[in-house]
Amino acid sequence: MSYVCNPINMEYKYQFYSLQGGRNAVAREAADPSLILYKGIYFLFPSMTTGFLSSDNLTDWEFHELTNVPVYDYAPDVRVIGEYIYFSASKNHSNCSFYRTNDPINGKFEEIEGTFPFWDPNLFVDDDGKIYFYWGCSNVAPLYGVELDPDDMKPKTSPIELIFGNPKELGFERIGENHIKPKVSEVELESKVQAYVKKMPDITEEQITTLRMYLSNDNPYIEGAWVDKHNGKYYLQYSCPGTQYNVYADGVYVSDRPLGPFKLAKNNPYSYKPGGFMPGAGHGSTMEDKFGNLWHASTMRISVNHNFERRIGLWTAGFDEDGELFCNQRYGDWPMKIEQGKMDPWSNPEWMLLSYRKPVTASSFIEGKDALNVTDENVQTWWKADSNKSGEWLEVDLQQNCDVRAIQLNFADDLMNLTLPEGATLQGEGTMIRYIDERQHFTRWLVEGSLDGKEYFVIENKEDAKTDLSHDLIVKEGGLKVRYIRCTVKELPYNQNACISGLRVFGKGEGELPKQATGVKLERQSELDLSVEWKDIGAVGYNVLWGFAPDKLYHSYMVLGSNEVTIGALIKAQPVYVRVDSFNEQGITEGEIMKVEEFNNTTL
Repeated sequence: MSYVCNPINMEYKYQFYSLQGGRNAVAREAADPSLILYKGIYFLFPSMTTGFLSSDNLTDWEFHELTNVPVYDYAPDVRVIGEYIYFSASKNHSNCSFYRTNDPINGKFEEIEGTFPFWDPNLFVDDDGKIYFYWGCSNVAPLYGVELDPDDMKPKTSPIELIFGNPKELGFERIGENHIKPKVSEVELESKVQAYVKKMPDITEEQITTLRMYLSNDNPYIEGAWVDKHNGKYYLQYSCPGTQYNVYADGVYVSDRPLGPFKLAKNNPYSYKPGGFMPGAGHGSTMEDKFGNLWHASTMRISVNHNFERRIGLWTAGFDEDGELFCNQRYGDWPMKIEQGKMDPWSNPEWMLLSYRKPVTASSFIEGKDALNVTDENVQTWWKADSNKSGEWLEVDLQQNCDVRAIQLNFADDLMNLTLPEGATLQGEGTMIRYIDERQHFTRWLVEGSLDGKEYFVIENKEDAKTDLSHDLIVKEGGLKVRYIRCTVKELPYNQNACISGLRVFGKGEGELPKQATGVKLERQSELDLSVEWKDIGAVGYNVLWGFAPDKLYHSYMVLGSNEVTIGALIKAQPVYVRVDSFNEQGITEGEIMKVEEFNNTTL
């Protein structure tokens, strides 16, 4: 296959999280990806997968187990240094080791004993062979950097403070859904503190005070460092404001030296996907492929069953002629063809979304989780059958015969409260206690198509699949003429009821392109917030693009079912240019570029 449709099509392992009251939350998770190219093979190391994946084309991934490195430690960092891959992961309360191997698939990792604790690590080797190390994950502390001795990986200097959070000037660093601060009462705060205390019986009063400060702090989490070098400049990438928000993003600072001082890049955040089916684009890594293309892999958010219910996304990226790092997420969870050659990072999608708000019928459903949820383009809502019997089905009516090229099946999990498997034990420390289920589960289904709703033909049969792919992608590059698409669920992990958050259909519709968005109104609500409104022209959806220059509209917010959006990711005192594009089942019509007036406090 040469197509991907975010989140990437891999097996996401189930976690049993220990909650207050002895209950277990069960959800799939993979996050914080380190993506590298080593000896002609791409390697992807995500958190909480007990292993890593390899690929020779960035579309087809093979899983490999990890057995002699700390797989229960978050944010695995992997870098190529010389002939070796170096691995490290997070542990705040004890020294963290480094591990290396020159044969990750068949060989073992050699441990290099650590001398200090860290969280969210990142190694970087400079052109002169010097090794630098970056880490940090906090809403009260900065990101740190240090030079390491390549022989023993011990620090050669004291840690240097590199960047702090700055939410008063950087709108994209503000916490909350759409950067709207969540309201937490004193009672709720104390309840959260006590929940943590119960999990940490040896916690001291000083640690409780620190914990209370963390939980009550409005500052963003500044975390997930990753450094790249381009044309002599060092790009310190970091994530904020919190993984559970739709605005989880990656920002970037730039310096002439590996340990700074660093200056905020003009294009920020460079990775940002607040809208669409599955939002979130923070805590990632940036890699150049075999053909000189730049890719950014990062964390996407579901966060229904648990805040850390997350997935992995992959997008084209690059440096522009002025050295600004960018990432294209305009249609960031639609099918994208990955060429085995040089690519245009700003190419539009070949196929359009055909399933949005189309009628759906189902064999059964539970109240509040009906079949229409599978076409609302919201990963946090889903259809749930009222039984766990094999054969429950749902069917999308595209309302006309369409040229279908791709179908993405997104299976959900519905607040399962399961007991730990026999013999399993919770692992981790502090509030990060969980069990990763390494058993092989199966997700099995049959997808059929019909032109009249009476006679059906098989589109894809996975009734006997030996895989557990919760975001599976069917590609028919030659196209299929079809109106009705039916998915019959045969088997799911833990024998759960069928749950599907998105049966998403892509292809080529008939008719004319949408009209250009008109009546665009831009209102600066604050130095960090911008309201954008336009006339509803009956398009399927809109993409609101913005940037600090008219030729650098690198940010985007996909809007469906509305003709307005508030952008809370602005940078204080930076110019803003906006364009509203409209799209339908036939294609995309670009809007006109408009400059936003400077904010005037007297207007409030």
